[in-house]
Amino acid sequence: MSRDPQVIRVLRPALEKLAIEVEICRGADSGSEILSCEKFDAVIVDCDDLHGGLGVLETLRRTASNRNSITFAILNGHTTTREAFQMGANFVLQKPVSAVSATRCFGTAIGLMLRERRRYFRHPVEIPVTLVFGEGQQLKATATNLSEGGMAVFFRGKLPKGGLSNVAFRLPGGEIPLEPKAQIAWINGSGRVGLRFIELPAKTREQLDSWLTAQPEKPAKKI
Repeated sequence: MSRDPQVIRVLRPALEKLAIEVEICRGADSGSEILSCEKFDAVIVDCDDLHGGLGVLETLRRTASNRNSITFAILNGHTTTREAFQMGANFVLQKPVSAVSATRCFGTAIGLMLRERRRYFRHPVEIPVTLVFGEGQQLKATATNLSEGGMAVFFRGKLPKGGLSNVAFRLPGGEIPLEPKAQIAWINGSGRVGLRFIELPAKTREQLDSWLTAQPEKPAKKI
């Protein structure tokens, strides 16, 4: 997110060398609108030279789609590095930004970006699951996708009263049932529900991580 042609000239090739798809936005208002409805692996904000840029950095962690995205703050001296980190930046680049510093910074961050992609990317599945509610009621459903952070399920009938306690399922090809604690993130009214995992025991996380790692590689990262 920048209007600085020199910044864009330096950053675009550095990102493309890492096979990262780049979307450039030259306004803070339009950028905020995009960030409110699209998910990005990382966000780069020209904080000091883009009108409203610092505000975007300050509010980014409160957006539903990108609160966990890896964030880069570009500064020119008005905002300190410490202030940028306090506002939620993961990395800071100082102007003038050189190709060497950009490449080094993005090379360091790529692992975090891939980790974030794995966390939110939903892999298509079709596996039976059991939703367990607070009063002990159970509902049979079918998971349609799965990620490290949750799953989407399809069910028939009505949701039992009381809050969701946990969900029980086996990974494709797995023998040991997983029973992470979960909560309902969204309901679309046609029998589809999004679940968010809120507590995964160490063994459950290990199995899920191993399964996700074994899935086919997905399209290029977006920033």
